[in-house]
Amino acid sequence: MFSFTSIEAYHQALQSGETTSLDAVNFYLTEINKKNNLNAFIDVFAEEAKQKALELDSNRKAGKPIGKLHGVIVGIKDVLCYKDHAVSASSNILKGFNSIYSATAIEKLLEEEAIIIGNLNCDEFAMGSTNENSSYGNVLNALDETRVPGGSSGGSAVAVQAGLCMVSLGSDTGGSVRQPADFCGIVGLKPTYGRISRYGLIAYASSFDQIGIFGNNIADVAKVLEVISGPDEFDSTVSLLPIEPYSTKLNATNKKYKIAYFNEALEHPGLDSEISHTIKQFIEQLKKDGHTVEAVGFDYLDYIVPAYYILTTAEASSNLSRFDGVKYGYRTSNKEIDLIEFYKQNRSKGFGKEVKRRIMLGTFVLSAGYYDAYFTKAQQVRQLLVQKTSDVFNDFEAIIMPTVPATAFKIGEKMDDPIAMYIADIYTVFANLAGVPAISIPLFKHSNNMPFGLQVMTKRFDELSLLQLSHQWMQQYKVN
Repeated sequence: MFSFTSIEAYHQALQSGETTSLDAVNFYLTEINKKNNLNAFIDVFAEEAKQKALELDSNRKAGKPIGKLHGVIVGIKDVLCYKDHAVSASSNILKGFNSIYSATAIEKLLEEEAIIIGNLNCDEFAMGSTNENSSYGNVLNALDETRVPGGSSGGSAVAVQAGLCMVSLGSDTGGSVRQPADFCGIVGLKPTYGRISRYGLIAYASSFDQIGIFGNNIADVAKVLEVISGPDEFDSTVSLLPIEPYSTKLNATNKKYKIAYFNEALEHPGLDSEISHTIKQFIEQLKKDGHTVEAVGFDYLDYIVPAYYILTTAEASSNLSRFDGVKYGYRTSNKEIDLIEFYKQNRSKGFGKEVKRRIMLGTFVLSAGYYDAYFTKAQQVRQLLVQKTSDVFNDFEAIIMPTVPATAFKIGEKMDDPIAMYIADIYTVFANLAGVPAISIPLFKHSNNMPFGLQVMTKRFDELSLLQLSHQWMQQYKVN
């Protein structure tokens, strides 16, 4: 019987002949079929995955060197382009569209011999926190199917949580990797903005979007980050800084860290009291274990969510203007209309409710008479936040805070109150506004039996410290 614990252990089993890549593919295809009700996958590339596995097994037996992700089974969020495969951003407006090229991150996975097993469900155009905005229907949390898995990368989180693939890729614009990782009890990493090329990632808000990684342990996430990071001639915003061998340096230190936290975050009225109490206890434990942990004043917490939604919806209104039904995607069958009405019908019927809400909000804040009152002010808040974050990292190596204000809530619970849904992003949007790397690590368990994580941030492009610290804490403090 095939079982998976880590990429390293899997590779050892492949090399010793205990298992094969085909065994792994067949195991995951069986699990995907068995747990189909979770609705994590939109498309499963069954025959293609089997063929790739056979090819890898043959090459390995012939003594050829293996790639860093040789035979690793990966699921990809339905916002990442994979040549000759469907990509729809879980929206009706793109149903039936096949990508004509692959995202750089996907190309890098394939170069290191990963096996992509399918496309994963998500909130439409990555807009949502529950995976209830998908045109393919809700994704269910495998720990409690009455609860949401988080979003927008809900399918990517559940695929790892439920053992439907080894690792998965999502995207994180304001917490869309970390929040579902928290709700599902797994690891979710958002790297520094610019660490991974965004070429081939369907844009929501271009100055915020970043491809992220889900896994069951830090070592697997680190290995995938090594592979998909780095320069790309197709993305002018990607960093040219060298990529460190993260996965081989995780145990290089047991150092004591200097850590900051914001009292305003832990005392916020919207934070679940048990989560607040648990993290406060954790802070005291860190101090006992020799770490320096200090409170830092932070006056901008209540400005973060408004600034984030003004800026991201403004960018979304621009980015999504290209989807009009002219060259591809949904097109109205009504031929007795003029061009303007043609556009209106395509976009009104092609986009879902939440996407239309954000397009309209973004168009409003960019309109004459409101641009300075909203968009310019939000940019000023963002700059203040960047400066404040930089100041904190002059004195501290990491910032910790909750990932989300509560554990996974019931399906439908917040759908009628978009403001309550947006406020739930209060802790995750910080890292996207500042462009710093952030991770949610599954350390804790609530009295309601649902997991919740701790969010950790480090300075820009210091993923190594972030991963080392997270690895150390996962080994030392994780509650089983």
